Amino acid sequence: GTMRPVRRNFYDPSSAPGKGIVWEWENDNNSWTPYDMDICITIQNAYEKQHPWLDLSSLGFCYLIYFSSMSQMNRQTQRKRRLRRRMDLAYPLTIGSIPKSQSWPVGTSTGTPCSCPQCLLVNSTRAASNAILASQRRKLYPGAVRQSSTFAGAALWPTGMGTVAVAGGTAKGEGLRVPGGAFAPNQSMPGGAPLTGLNNLNQPGTQRGAGLSARAAVPPGVPALPVKNLNGIGPVHPALAGMTGILMCAAGLPVCLTRAPKPILHPPPVSKSDIKPVPGVNGICRKTKKKHLKKSKTPEDVVRRYIQKVKNPPDEDCTICMERLVTSSGYEGVLSHRGIKPELVGKLGKCGHMYHLLCLLAMYNNGNKDGSLQCPTCKAIYGEKTGTQPPGKMEFHLIPHSLPGYTDSKTIRIVYDIPTGIQGPEHPNPGKKFTARGFPRHCYLPDNEKGRKVLKLLIVAWDRRLIFTIGTSNTTGESDTVVWNEIHHKTEFGSNLTGHGYPDPNYLDNVLAELLAQGVSEANLKD
Repeated sequence: GTMRPVRRNFYDPSSAPGKGIVWEWENDNNSWTPYDMDICITIQNAYEKQHPWLDLSSLGFCYLIYFSSMSQMNRQTQRKRRLRRRMDLAYPLTIGSIPKSQSWPVGTSTGTPCSCPQCLLVNSTRAASNAILASQRRKLYPGAVRQSSTFAGAALWPTGMGTVAVAGGTAKGEGLRVPGGAFAPNQSMPGGAPLTGLNNLNQPGTQRGAGLSARAAVPPGVPALPVKNLNGIGPVHPALAGMTGILMCAAGLPVCLTRAPKPILHPPPVSKSDIKPVPGVNGICRKTKKKHLKKSKTPEDVVRRYIQKVKNPPDEDCTICMERLVTSSGYEGVLSHRGIKPELVGKLGKCGHMYHLLCLLAMYNNGNKDGSLQCPTCKAIYGEKTGTQPPGKMEFHLIPHSLPGYTDSKTIRIVYDIPTGIQGPEHPNPGKKFTARGFPRHCYLPDNEKGRKVLKLLIVAWDRRLIFTIGTSNTTGESDTVVWNEIHHKTEFGSNLTGHGYPDPNYLDNVLAELLAQGVSEANLKD
């Protein structure tokens, strides 16, 4: 005969299966379907503690159980189903056939599964788990014949030797041979033996991980696949979670479906009395108004201030107009200014890069016209760079909570608030309305020496209108809206699921480098 793996599972005598108790819900065919055994245990524990109700969302189901009315309610559709508690199931079962009235699951002997959404969710995830287990067995036992299992879970063992989860044992795992006559082909295990491992996909990751480590249903190294819509709150039907597992298993990829965790964006509530000023930082709020253009210097004066004339330029390209430096500027005939000839070449003082003076003038006129220049090659900044951030308010204070990775420090919270408005002459579409989505935006820094330094530099960047700008959102694709301006902020307080949270040991150094690229450095801090 064919050797097949057998696992043995023990339930505590005080648990629901140990007492022969099973909880069932009424499906659309007016028959009763049992919950998975782990859910039965959870329901029974709440029932014995005389809880008035139970929320199953922690187990991966969006249902509420009401013991007073013995009903189950879908939290989204508000649909209610009847609920019942059975105590007539034999436990433990060691040998013999199972009576039809006690088959597991109840009502599946007809071979016609219920078509309600709850059955689809349970059966689809069971099918995915069956495929995973079959793949594991084929790898462990290459000579074994593949088992047959129906979508409804009715025929889980073929005739002859079978794989059975035996309840009532005390050993964690033993190899057993079970005759085919012990169970009818279209019957399943009783309530005492819930086929552990086949229904693991209905549980959240932490409980499923504990179950797997105890029962060895899925070996280590099997990747977890986060499915955001497993609990049915998204646009994708929950049954597709099971189909995902089936498709991946068909490709020979074992997978364990989990619910995608949600980011922790905000700290616990903080009372006003617990909010304190940041040590070493003056004030708790900064406001910006509309830009005041510097009219004291003409564009020609700004360009001449930062360059040195080159009498004999090298025979190389000007990276602005892409013409040779020994020839006239590409802007000849397009732009003309008194005193600046098209063939004049200048060298920037700090970095030494050379351009046509007319090209630098065209670049300045096309920019913010704030009296500063930025080298288009190395991004070196000449003068004080300012941005095009719309008017708004920046608040900063200390809250008595710690960020992940900084357990010994409190947290600096920054709150940016920018209202909608009309674009000015420095913006992409002057006179057109711009939107401001997601404000106020909360950002977080650790309250340590480097975190306070970053805060001071962010205040300088805010005053120079460098934190935000108006453009097109990379997230939504919306144009003419307020977006971040190349200075990254941490907007996730208690996790780092999106990459915008903690722990991130390199963040403070990275944001200091980004501020330096905008011309904001420690030299700008006033003692």
